[in-house]
Amino acid sequence: MTPIDSPQSASLAPDGVPFASAQAASGAPYVEVPTPYDGILLAGFGGPEGQEDVIPFLRNVTRGRGIPDERLEEVAHHYRAFGGVSPINAQNAALKTALESELSRRGIALPVYWGNRNWSPYLEEAVREAADAGSRTLLAVATSAYSSFSSCRQYREDFARVLTETDLADTVTIDKVRQFFDHPGFVAPFVAGVRDAIAGLLEEGIAPERVRVLFSTHSIPVADAQRSGPRDVDFGPGGAYAAQHEAVAEVVMADIAGDIPAAGAVPWQLVYQSRSGPPTQPWLEPDVCDVIGELPGRGCDAVVIVPLGFVSDHMEVLWDLDTEAMDAAAEAGIRAVRTPTPGVDPAYVSGLVDLVEERLYGAPAADRPHRTPLGPWFDVCRPACCENVRAGFKPAAAGIAP
Repeated sequence: MTPIDSPQSASLAPDGVPFASAQAASGAPYVEVPTPYDGILLAGFGGPEGQEDVIPFLRNVTRGRGIPDERLEEVAHHYRAFGGVSPINAQNAALKTALESELSRRGIALPVYWGNRNWSPYLEEAVREAADAGSRTLLAVATSAYSSFSSCRQYREDFARVLTETDLADTVTIDKVRQFFDHPGFVAPFVAGVRDAIAGLLEEGIAPERVRVLFSTHSIPVADAQRSGPRDVDFGPGGAYAAQHEAVAEVVMADIAGDIPAAGAVPWQLVYQSRSGPPTQPWLEPDVCDVIGELPGRGCDAVVIVPLGFVSDHMEVLWDLDTEAMDAAAEAGIRAVRTPTPGVDPAYVSGLVDLVEERLYGAPAADRPHRTPLGPWFDVCRPACCENVRAGFKPAAAGIAP
């Protein structure tokens, strides 16, 4: 596997990069010249704020797929168990405040506009607010660290759609910071959480070889996973999506073994959660709960569950991990600990502002911090990157067509 580290690794589209700043429009993987942004667009997934919002929210999430409300109710009970309120909006509001504080601390006078793909405040509202305030060149920070259709390209397609539908495509541009799966600021909170969990279990007298660390992330269709990342790099059967998670997990465990030598004997693996879609469609496996159920037969007394694919405590974390995975561990008769997500951890917030500064000041790719051989990831998404197998390519900002 070859790291993305050279502008020669991808060809350019004939017309450059649509919806992009002048600095990004050449289509080079890395923008290594200063770019005078005048606003930050914090782009989130969104979530319902009450029981009456749940089905309309899920209709937004699944728009264009023709899923009847009866099937949506099968997922709705996750939200209804928490009063119909997703934690994600409150978390993004807190992240916005934290970003504003860190930007101010560094003397960066940029407003932060927050918009969601699937619920209020919508991206349309945020982009209009930015335009009304005079912001013309926006740098997007999406609340997703890895490469796939749903975690990167779908945001980019929504940026293009919003600029078109608001008639702002000729006056507002939206670039996007690189995928930050291996930025030290994102990785550090996971290292701290897993280190504390393993240390606690060892202090309880559990032998390291009888502990398992399960790094969990959202499952996606295998066909989408295979098309994640650029088309000119072979990332293996799970595409860039699986490769990025595996690489970060390796870094986390290596860091901890350096601090706690006994942790080097703790086995770990990547697992998946939150599968949806028809049973006939292959999705990434194994499922976290299935693996937990097998652990007693593997001589395991305790499991550390790490929500590696999530930047904060989404509903998938609260339900699929804190509820279903914990129930699976109790049924298996093993001790279970779930580690924190980055949330508004100072290292994570500082890392996001580092990414903003990279683009403001045109940091050379060679100087950009990254913890895995896959990084630093590129600024301008490559042609055919992260294709949606079901729907094909739509216009997308912050990348070369298609």
